[in-house]
Amino acid sequence: MRDFGAGFTYLLNGQRWMARHARDYRFGLLPGVFTLLLYLATLAALITWGYDLSTALTTFAGHWPSPWPGLIRGLLTVLIFVLFLSLAVACFTAVTLLLGQPVYETLSARVDRSVAPDGTAPESDLPLWRQLWISARDSLRILVRTALWGILLFALGFLPVVGQTVVPVAAILVTGFFLTEELTAIALQRRSIALRDRLTLLRSRKALVWGFGAPLAAAFLIPFVAVLLMPGAVAGATLLARDLLAEDDIREAADGRAAADPAGEPTA
Repeated sequence: MRDFGAGFTYLLNGQRWMARHARDYRFGLLPGVFTLLLYLATLAALITWGYDLSTALTTFAGHWPSPWPGLIRGLLTVLIFVLFLSLAVACFTAVTLLLGQPVYETLSARVDRSVAPDGTAPESDLPLWRQLWISARDSLRILVRTALWGILLFALGFLPVVGQTVVPVAAILVTGFFLTEELTAIALQRRSIALRDRLTLLRSRKALVWGFGAPLAAAFLIPFVAVLLMPGAVAGATLLARDLLAEDDIREAADGRAAADPAGEPTA
């Protein structure tokens, strides 16, 4: 429970960091606002032309007796609408992080510099296009993993009692874990840590990861809330990544050794 509380503290500290840096917060809102507008435009298009799309997909029902063509197409329109909303919620973070990669890279580096004793931040030596490719590839892999877990949990949801109690909690924890992976990836990729190693690192501190990701996953069910919290989530994930790598502990130990032996000579 101590690690769980520490993870939640990183989530709060990320939001506090953004509250103290209003200019960075406004900068960090841009990708989320753009993604939300993109989603709203797509939603408006579905509302306007959704039935036409259903009609084009059900030409086989054109000669059916009334009212079956209208019922089938109306049902399909509703299903398309529901599917879009489900995918919008599930993929909002991944799409926002992908579209806002340069913005969030900049924010994460600023957070690193603000807390590092020497005021520096790790920098990737890869060109931007390569970073975007790696980010897109890794996001797709995480989405596949999340989808597989989602299918399993959906099936388990039909079990009596367990499906209405344990499964919803497990779903939030699973979503929180992968959400944390996506957010910490911004800081960890700058440190040249590959996806497999990132997952191993996160699994080694699951309670810490859940403490950060589970509350955020619950809040991110509402895309508009996700837009407002995303910059602080990136900041908090950067602080969390430093904890996972024990960077501050290593720096403090090195500083302590240097202070005890400034000349670099063996101490008695």
